[in-house]
Amino acid sequence: MKRVLVYSHDTFGLGNIRRMLEIARHLVDNEPDLSVLIITGSPMLHAFRIPPRIDYVKLPCLSRNAAGGYGARYLDMDLQSTVRLRANLIRSTIADFAPDLILVDKKPFGVEEELAGALEALPADMTRPKLVLLLRDILDSPEATMRVWRKNRYFEAIDEHYDDVLVVGNAEVFDLRAEYAFPPCTADKVRFCGYIARKPGRRSRASVRAELAVTPAQPLVLVTAGGGEDGDAMISAYVEGLASLPPPARPRSHIVFGPEMAADRRDAICRLADTLDCVTRQDFSDDMMSLMDAADVVVSMGGYNTVCELLTLHKRAVVVPRVRPVQEQCIRAERMAELGLMRIVHPDRLTPQGLLQAVGLETAALRGNGENPISIRLDGLEQVGRAIFGLIGTKRRDVAPRRPQAVPSSSRSIPTWTNFAPTVAQSASW
Repeated sequence: MKRVLVYSHDTFGLGNIRRMLEIARHLVDNEPDLSVLIITGSPMLHAFRIPPRIDYVKLPCLSRNAAGGYGARYLDMDLQSTVRLRANLIRSTIADFAPDLILVDKKPFGVEEELAGALEALPADMTRPKLVLLLRDILDSPEATMRVWRKNRYFEAIDEHYDDVLVVGNAEVFDLRAEYAFPPCTADKVRFCGYIARKPGRRSRASVRAELAVTPAQPLVLVTAGGGEDGDAMISAYVEGLASLPPPARPRSHIVFGPEMAADRRDAICRLADTLDCVTRQDFSDDMMSLMDAADVVVSMGGYNTVCELLTLHKRAVVVPRVRPVQEQCIRAERMAELGLMRIVHPDRLTPQGLLQAVGLETAALRGNGENPISIRLDGLEQVGRAIFGLIGTKRRDVAPRRPQAVPSSSRSIPTWTNFAPTVAQSASW
């Protein structure tokens, strides 16, 4: 039985743990002689369905503030003590689990370098596990990323410890080797695997719409803030925009707040939302693909997983990206908007009227089955799996990327930023 250990970065939102859990599922689904152990501090991992041959070690939670600084989330401990505790748990887990491969999410030395001691302790002989760093398509702005990577010696860490760097993105969208000035020794280890397509939801579009009492001909807008920790401004603007419209002009809407939204912020939005007959809501769903499939237009933030869900379903979307403390979501949304894959509203220019106008434009563009006709390469899981199986000797290794499908040049005329109010006539057409 082969063993893979997954270290999942976990300090903000649900994106990292959802992505790493999806990869773990793919690995065990495609290799019966494999077990996966996930190390994470995510407080929400238990809420997801954990398939057989996957288990996890829960670390004490860390939190990240708006300035990017870390701290203990729940324990009455300072950061240094919490990181030391986490590092000891990680090191003992690696020693006892004895993995054939360690898949590290995002940070070569882990959060606050909590992986550094474990990497140094790995044997230098043939019993040493393979080490793979997994990066999403975009980390942050080039200036911020290069500063952090040089300061934290990440290039040296990759050169010394890692066998491969797998990027779940497309170089044609964002080539981080060039954007972040990777030195040749690091760039040579990079493999672009494509974005990660998501599996279909557990329920049909028709059943979800029936549950929400949405008629087949009625457009449905799904509003989701991912984990929800910083999504209250977007959802609040949307609900305020709905309230400003006459009742016949309000699109049917379903809101998923996210489990990490502060209760007082959620309650304030609910007080207004509950006065609108067109709105239904829930705090959390572990089956977002079913809800997205049921919707005609999605309003969301620009996290990696959410974008992959939108791309998988070819959904028309209005994205309000996070811009602090990192620029990752904003850069991703800009690049995707340039390709005609979504419409974005910058959070610094977010208004209820502007957001509803953007939704109205996407709703008005619905034709046929409502899908966005533009597509992009989404074979990330398959390519990551091939790379990992090749390194541990279970399957043929093949991570050569395929060319993405062509994007029509006419799609690039779609506006990047939206910040203007809808007219009553435009709104009434919804």
